[in-house]
Amino acid sequence: MHLCVCIVSVAPIRKEPSHKSEIVTQLLFLESATFFEEQGDFVRIKCTYDGYEGWCQVGQLALVDYVEPNVGWHLNAINNVAINQNNILVSIGTPWFNKPLHINNYLVECAGEENNGNLQFAEENIVALTAKYLGAPYLWGGKSIFGIDCSGFSQQVFKMMGKYLPRDAYQQAELGNNIGFLEEASCGDLAFFDDENGKITHVGILLNSHSIIHASSYVKIDKIDSMGIISSLTNKRTHKLRLIKSFK
Repeated sequence: MHLCVCIVSVAPIRKEPSHKSEIVTQLLFLESATFFEEQGDFVRIKCTYDGYEGWCQVGQLALVDYVEPNVGWHLNAINNVAINQNNILVSIGTPWFNKPLHINNYLVECAGEENNGNLQFAEENIVALTAKYLGAPYLWGGKSIFGIDCSGFSQQVFKMMGKYLPRDAYQQAELGNNIGFLEEASCGDLAFFDDENGKITHVGILLNSHSIIHASSYVKIDKIDSMGIISSLTNKRTHKLRLIKSFK
Protein backbone atom coordinates (compact mmCIF):
# COMPACT_ATOMS: atom_id res chain seq x y z
CA MET A 1 0.00 0.00 0.00
CA HIS A 2 1.14 3.54 -0.78
CA LEU A 3 -0.14 7.03 -0.04
CA CYS A 4 -1.13 9.34 -2.86
CA VAL A 5 -2.72 12.74 -3.37
CA CYS A 6 -4.88 14.12 -6.15
CA ILE A 7 -3.00 16.54 -8.44
CA VAL A 8 -5.90 17.64 -10.65
CA SER A 9 -8.84 19.89 -9.84
CA VAL A 10 -11.25 16.96 -9.49
CA ALA A 11 -10.47 13.28 -10.08
CA PRO A 12 -13.37 10.89 -10.79
CA ILE A 13 -13.27 7.65 -8.84
CA ARG A 14 -14.95 4.87 -10.79
CA LYS A 15 -16.56 1.57 -9.86
CA GLU A 16 -14.40 -0.38 -12.32
CA PRO A 17 -11.05 0.38 -14.04
CA SER A 18 -12.67 1.77 -17.18
CA HIS A 19 -13.58 5.22 -18.48
CA LYS A 20 -17.04 3.80 -19.21
CA SER A 21 -17.62 2.79 -15.60
CA GLU A 22 -19.86 4.88 -13.34
CA ILE A 23 -18.36 7.53 -11.07
CA VAL A 24 -18.90 6.52 -7.44
CA THR A 25 -17.13 9.49 -5.83
CA GLN A 26 -14.37 12.02 -6.46
CA LEU A 27 -11.10 13.22 -5.01
CA LEU A 28 -10.64 16.97 -4.82
CA PHE A 29 -7.26 18.59 -5.39
CA LEU A 30 -4.74 17.48 -2.73
CA GLU A 31 -7.14 15.07 -1.07
CA SER A 32 -5.36 11.85 -0.18
CA ALA A 33 -5.96 8.16 -0.63
CA THR A 34 -4.31 4.78 -0.18
CA PHE A 35 -3.03 3.17 -3.38
CA PHE A 36 -3.59 -0.60 -3.63
CA GLU A 37 -3.09 -2.00 -7.12
CA GLU A 38 -2.64 -0.92 -10.71
CA GLN A 39 -4.57 -2.13 -13.75
CA GLY A 40 -3.79 -0.48 -17.06
CA ASP A 41 -4.22 3.29 -16.70
CA PHE A 42 -6.07 2.91 -13.41
CA VAL A 43 -5.20 2.31 -9.76
CA ARG A 44 -7.51 1.08 -7.02
CA ILE A 45 -7.62 3.49 -4.12
CA LYS A 46 -9.30 4.02 -0.77
CA CYS A 47 -10.13 7.64 0.03
CA THR A 48 -8.62 8.76 3.32
CA TYR A 49 -11.51 10.95 4.44
CA ASP A 50 -14.44 8.56 4.17
CA GLY A 51 -12.96 5.17 3.25
CA TYR A 52 -14.69 5.04 -0.14
CA GLU A 53 -12.99 2.76 -2.65
CA GLY A 54 -12.77 2.83 -6.43
CA TRP A 55 -10.52 3.24 -9.44
CA CYS A 56 -8.71 6.43 -10.45
CA GLN A 57 -6.52 7.31 -13.41
CA VAL A 58 -2.90 6.93 -12.30
CA GLY A 59 -1.90 10.19 -14.01
CA GLN A 60 -4.23 12.15 -11.73
CA LEU A 61 -2.39 11.06 -8.58
CA ALA A 62 1.08 11.61 -7.11
CA LEU A 63 2.67 9.07 -4.77
CA VAL A 64 3.83 10.57 -1.47
CA ASP A 65 5.52 9.38 1.69
CA TYR A 66 3.59 11.76 3.91
CA VAL A 67 0.36 13.72 3.62
CA GLU A 68 0.60 17.27 4.91
CA PRO A 69 -2.48 18.07 7.04
CA ASN A 70 -4.45 20.98 5.65
CA VAL A 71 -5.12 23.98 7.84
CA GLY A 72 -8.51 24.80 6.35
CA TRP A 73 -10.64 24.73 3.23
CA HIS A 74 -11.05 26.84 0.12
CA LEU A 75 -14.26 28.76 0.83
CA ASN A 76 -14.90 30.58 -2.44
CA ALA A 77 -17.12 28.75 -4.90
CA ILE A 78 -14.20 28.58 -7.36
CA ASN A 79 -10.58 29.24 -6.38
CA ASN A 80 -7.21 29.66 -8.07
CA VAL A 81 -4.31 27.41 -7.11
CA ALA A 82 -0.85 27.46 -8.68
CA ILE A 83 0.82 24.14 -9.51
CA ASN A 84 4.30 24.61 -10.96
CA GLN A 85 3.27 28.26 -11.50
CA ASN A 86 0.34 27.25 -13.70
CA ASN A 87 -3.07 28.27 -12.37
CA ILE A 88 -5.85 25.71 -12.06
CA LEU A 89 -9.39 26.18 -10.76
CA VAL A 90 -10.44 24.24 -7.68
CA SER A 91 -13.78 23.90 -5.93
CA ILE A 92 -15.01 25.13 -2.61
CA GLY A 93 -14.20 22.43 -0.06
CA THR A 94 -10.74 21.76 -1.50
CA PRO A 95 -8.00 21.51 1.17
CA TRP A 96 -6.25 24.84 1.80
CA PHE A 97 -2.66 25.32 2.96
CA ASN A 98 -0.96 28.43 4.29
CA LYS A 99 2.44 27.58 2.83
CA PRO A 100 3.84 26.23 -0.45
CA LEU A 101 3.85 22.45 -0.76
CA HIS A 102 6.47 20.36 -2.53
CA ILE A 103 4.88 17.14 -3.81
CA ASN A 104 7.37 15.14 -5.84
CA ASN A 105 7.93 17.27 -8.94
CA TYR A 106 5.07 19.63 -8.12
CA LEU A 107 5.13 22.96 -6.32
CA VAL A 108 1.67 23.91 -5.06
CA GLU A 109 0.76 27.39 -3.86
CA CYS A 110 -2.72 28.27 -2.63
CA ALA A 111 -4.12 31.74 -3.20
CA GLY A 112 -3.96 34.26 -0.36
CA GLU A 113 -7.10 33.31 1.50
CA GLU A 114 -7.34 33.63 5.25
CA ASN A 115 -8.97 30.43 6.43
CA ASN A 116 -7.64 28.66 9.46
CA GLY A 117 -9.33 25.52 10.73
CA ASN A 118 -12.98 24.54 10.46
CA LEU A 119 -15.87 26.97 10.55
CA GLN A 120 -18.26 26.83 13.48
CA PHE A 121 -21.38 24.72 12.95
CA ALA A 122 -23.71 27.71 13.12
CA GLU A 123 -26.70 28.96 11.15
CA GLU A 124 -24.87 31.87 9.52
CA ASN A 125 -22.13 29.56 8.22
CA ILE A 126 -24.59 26.90 7.06
CA VAL A 127 -26.56 29.48 5.08
CA ALA A 128 -23.41 31.09 3.63
CA LEU A 129 -21.70 27.83 2.64
CA THR A 130 -24.74 26.18 1.08
CA ALA A 131 -25.55 29.34 -0.90
CA LYS A 132 -22.16 29.15 -2.63
CA TYR A 133 -23.24 25.85 -4.22
CA LEU A 134 -26.51 27.20 -5.63
CA GLY A 135 -26.82 26.31 -9.31
CA ALA A 136 -24.07 23.68 -9.21
CA PRO A 137 -25.12 20.87 -11.59
CA TYR A 138 -26.11 17.48 -10.26
CA LEU A 139 -23.57 14.76 -10.96
CA TRP A 140 -23.82 11.21 -9.65
CA GLY A 141 -20.74 10.66 -7.50
CA GLY A 142 -19.81 14.36 -7.57
CA LYS A 143 -18.35 16.33 -4.66
CA SER A 144 -17.43 19.68 -6.23
CA ILE A 145 -18.97 22.92 -7.45
CA PHE A 146 -18.45 21.59 -10.99
CA GLY A 147 -20.87 18.70 -10.34
CA ILE A 148 -22.23 17.28 -7.09
CA ASP A 149 -24.76 14.74 -5.83
CA CYS A 150 -27.09 15.04 -2.85
CA SER A 151 -24.93 13.24 -0.28
CA GLY A 152 -21.73 14.75 -1.63
CA PHE A 153 -23.29 18.17 -1.01
CA SER A 154 -24.21 17.46 2.61
CA GLN A 155 -20.84 15.77 3.25
CA GLN A 156 -18.82 18.69 1.87
CA VAL A 157 -20.79 21.39 3.71
CA PHE A 158 -20.53 19.51 7.00
CA LYS A 159 -16.81 18.80 6.45
CA MET A 160 -15.99 22.50 6.29
CA MET A 161 -17.62 22.94 9.70
CA GLY A 162 -15.78 20.04 11.32
CA LYS A 163 -18.65 17.54 11.12
CA TYR A 164 -17.89 14.14 9.62
CA LEU A 165 -20.46 12.47 7.39
CA PRO A 166 -19.94 9.26 5.41
CA ARG A 167 -20.31 9.37 1.64
CA ASP A 168 -23.79 7.97 0.91
CA ALA A 169 -27.21 9.21 2.02
CA TYR A 170 -28.24 5.91 3.64
CA GLN A 171 -25.00 5.95 5.67
CA GLN A 172 -25.58 9.53 6.77
CA ALA A 173 -29.11 8.62 7.86
CA GLU A 174 -27.63 6.19 10.40
CA LEU A 175 -25.96 9.02 12.29
CA GLY A 176 -27.30 11.99 14.25
CA ASN A 177 -30.29 12.36 16.56
CA ASN A 178 -33.85 11.85 15.41
CA ILE A 179 -36.15 14.85 15.11
CA GLY A 180 -39.75 13.75 15.56
CA PHE A 181 -41.51 16.59 13.75
CA LEU A 182 -40.52 18.95 10.97
CA GLU A 183 -41.71 21.88 13.10
CA GLU A 184 -38.97 21.01 15.61
CA ALA A 185 -36.22 21.05 12.97
CA SER A 186 -33.74 23.89 12.60
CA CYS A 187 -31.10 25.13 10.19
CA GLY A 188 -28.44 22.48 9.53
CA ASP A 189 -30.59 19.45 10.24
CA LEU A 190 -30.57 16.81 7.50
CA ALA A 191 -33.79 15.54 5.92
CA PHE A 192 -33.76 12.10 4.32
CA PHE A 193 -36.12 10.76 1.68
CA ASP A 194 -36.96 7.26 0.54
CA ASP A 195 -38.35 5.46 -2.51
CA GLU A 196 -41.36 3.16 -2.83
CA ASN A 197 -39.30 0.32 -1.32
CA GLY A 198 -38.35 2.31 1.76
CA LYS A 199 -34.73 2.77 0.66
CA ILE A 200 -33.06 6.08 1.54
CA THR A 201 -32.26 7.68 -1.81
CA HIS A 202 -31.93 11.41 -1.14
CA VAL A 203 -30.75 13.91 1.46
CA GLY A 204 -30.93 17.66 1.81
CA ILE A 205 -29.97 20.35 4.30
CA LEU A 206 -32.81 22.15 6.06
CA LEU A 207 -32.55 25.93 6.16
CA ASN A 208 -35.60 26.13 8.44
CA SER A 209 -38.77 24.12 8.98
CA HIS A 210 -40.21 25.01 5.58
CA SER A 211 -37.27 25.24 3.15
CA ILE A 212 -34.49 22.88 2.11
CA ILE A 213 -31.39 23.17 -0.06
CA HIS A 214 -30.44 20.03 -1.96
CA ALA A 215 -28.86 18.70 -5.16
CA SER A 216 -31.51 17.48 -7.59
CA SER A 217 -30.84 18.42 -11.23
CA TYR A 218 -28.82 21.23 -9.64
CA VAL A 219 -28.36 22.68 -6.17
CA LYS A 220 -31.49 24.65 -5.33
CA ILE A 221 -33.82 25.70 -2.56
CA ASP A 222 -37.27 24.09 -2.45
CA LYS A 223 -40.19 24.03 -0.08
CA ILE A 224 -40.72 21.16 2.36
CA ASP A 225 -43.62 20.01 4.51
CA SER A 226 -44.33 16.91 6.62
CA MET A 227 -44.85 14.82 3.48
CA GLY A 228 -41.71 15.86 1.62
CA ILE A 229 -40.21 18.27 -0.90
CA ILE A 230 -42.34 20.52 -3.08
CA SER A 231 -40.63 22.02 -6.12
CA SER A 232 -40.47 25.82 -5.90
CA LEU A 233 -40.50 25.89 -9.72
CA THR A 234 -43.41 23.56 -10.53
CA ASN A 235 -45.15 23.30 -7.14
CA LYS A 236 -45.15 19.50 -7.57
CA ARG A 237 -44.03 16.97 -4.97
CA THR A 238 -40.67 15.43 -5.81
CA HIS A 239 -39.36 13.51 -2.77
CA LYS A 240 -41.10 11.69 0.11
CA LEU A 241 -39.83 12.56 3.59
CA ARG A 242 -38.60 9.62 5.67
CA LEU A 243 -36.78 11.11 8.65
CA ILE A 244 -34.92 14.13 9.98
CA LYS A 245 -31.62 14.05 11.87
CA SER A 246 -29.87 16.69 13.97
CA PHE A 247 -26.08 16.85 14.19
CA LYS A 248 -25.71 19.67 16.72
